[in-house]
Amino acid sequence: MSRPKPDPLSADAFRGFYADILHFLRKRTDNASDAADMTQDVFTQWLDYRDQAKVEQPRAFLFQMARNLLRDHWRKQKVRQTVHQQQAELDASLISNSQDDPMAAAQRLQRLQQLKEVLAELSPRRREALMLHRFEGLSQAQIAERMGVSISMVEKHIAFALLHCKQRLQQEQGKEQPE
Repeated sequence: MSRPKPDPLSADAFRGFYADILHFLRKRTDNASDAADMTQDVFTQWLDYRDQAKVEQPRAFLFQMARNLLRDHWRKQKVRQTVHQQQAELDASLISNSQDDPMAAAQRLQRLQQLKEVLAELSPRRREALMLHRFEGLSQAQIAERMGVSISMVEKHIAFALLHCKQRLQQEQGKEQPE
């Protein structure tokens, strides 16, 4: 009679893997809290994984999940840094240009106000999808998970939101142009 195969994620194995992955992620991030969150996400994904029985090397599998989450984390950080840098450049540009050319600064501020108004016209779901995608840098799959909808629905929300913004801003620009 053959003995049952031991559970690769027994309580002891789980603790060891958890500690190893946490250490791995802490060394690669500058934030212990982010590392702890990502480690938790690794095990949440593992619990949601349907083919656990087919995984021959759970430790290697978990580390690959951790590397994937780390890559996503770095990507989001890069997007955030870029957005903050662009915002700082825009602010600096508005300040310096407002001193040089008050009319140009006023036009830029008016354009920003128009964009805010156009975004406010969107349905809450479309606005949320667009903001998560464009400003937080989330993938469509991540947005779908966060919003509890399909990836196809996220694609539609973003596409319709972008189309609406483009059309409305063109309309506004047409009103400003002298005929």
